Amino acid sequence: MEKVATLLAHLIASVLFIVSLRSLSSQESARRGNLLGVLGMVVAILATLTQSRVQGLGITLAPLLVGAAIGAFLAARVAMTSIPELVAALHSFVGAAAVLVGFASYLSISSQLSAQSHVTLVSPILLGEIFIAVLIGTITLTGSVVAFLKLKGWVGGAPLLLRGRHFLNLGLLGGCAALAFPYGADPLDGVLWLGLMALLAGVLGVHLVMAIGGADMPVVVSLLNSYSGWTASAAGFMLGNDLLIVTGALVGSSGAILSIIMCRAMNRSIWNVLFGGFGTAGGAPRNSAPVIGDMIEAGIDEVAAMLLAAKEVVIVPGYGMAVARASHAVRTLVHDLRGRGTTVRFAIHPVAGRLPGHMNVLLAEADIPYDIVLEMDEINHDFPSTDVVLVIGANDIVNPAALEDPGSPIAGMPVLEVWKAVTVIVMKRGKGAGYAGIENPLFVRANTRMLYGDARVSTEALVAATGPAVEAPSS
Repeated sequence: MEKVATLLAHLIASVLFIVSLRSLSSQESARRGNLLGVLGMVVAILATLTQSRVQGLGITLAPLLVGAAIGAFLAARVAMTSIPELVAALHSFVGAAAVLVGFASYLSISSQLSAQSHVTLVSPILLGEIFIAVLIGTITLTGSVVAFLKLKGWVGGAPLLLRGRHFLNLGLLGGCAALAFPYGADPLDGVLWLGLMALLAGVLGVHLVMAIGGADMPVVVSLLNSYSGWTASAAGFMLGNDLLIVTGALVGSSGAILSIIMCRAMNRSIWNVLFGGFGTAGGAPRNSAPVIGDMIEAGIDEVAAMLLAAKEVVIVPGYGMAVARASHAVRTLVHDLRGRGTTVRFAIHPVAGRLPGHMNVLLAEADIPYDIVLEMDEINHDFPSTDVVLVIGANDIVNPAALEDPGSPIAGMPVLEVWKAVTVIVMKRGKGAGYAGIENPLFVRANTRMLYGDARVSTEALVAATGPAVEAPSS
């Protein structure tokens, strides 16, 4: 009876997770999707805690409650700009859990076998599941830690391109595979080989992410999400937990699909992101054409006059908007412009920000209407008929060098073709290059004006300069 109840709870939780993922596919239903996912996790936790084989319920509940309290505290206090780092850190927890459970399971098996005379009783399939779980978990753990450090700015965003790095990766992976033979040959003393494999896998995880540049971090976060899913699925096979297998497969496959979609949006293959290092060709950095020209600065009043005279305005948000926490000021500006009859829309690049969907979440949080937030493919053809494009803290996703300079590190990457508009206004804190360190010829084009300063301060000044929309008198 207990087994039937557990299977039923696992089935309910699995359905909730599937519906949750489906709901997350659109902004309108994303909030409901999150709630369904939380509900599914609650069902899964309760089903696990009520199983008779769970020993020491009080000891189990204590860390559960402490972890829940810490998670709630972090979620309540974390800024939107820090969400990518938080996600990377949470992925590392999944990897660490799989590694710890893997070693614990192996030690439990070896301790039981040491008291028996027949060591052949151990299942080779179980040993293989433990090996794979520790392998994927360790790569996820160390790779996620490096991604966290890069996103936090404690490690540079430039890719680490070692000589012969591909052979190094193959050597580390081959070494992990080779250690499977002595590990499986003697189940009593295989913990040494399991530990050596984890060490090699840890180095592989560090090197894989260190070789990926800052502009590829949204793909890395998505890819690590996929890794964490496959890690959980491998742990599910190891523990005989069908819900963990299903959940891990859902997360792993959805993360992989999202990574591929984002790579296509950058005109890159997933293998190039993983092993190529951003902005490299044949192992050497590309050389961009020098950007020649002067940036034309504009003041608040001049930009406000352009916005007031425009009939079609497109806003391109980037990570700079997130850092400045300018989304609510942008909402006010949009509200005032639309109140005057101006058509205002947002253009979102798939890899804007440092997390998949980062800009969409920021705009939704500021109550920007969903119907005016368009993806790159939906709006790119409208720029020639746009009066003003307002670029807020974005660089690489509006860089014309991607289409015009074969030597650019982002050559071939689809970008928002904002330079085709009548006027482009770029809001930047200073004159430096973006996160990826790539110069942008857009900034010196004749139809571009630069508005320097903090994005929120500048946007609030624009709101004040344009003035609130005058409501039409009711008849």
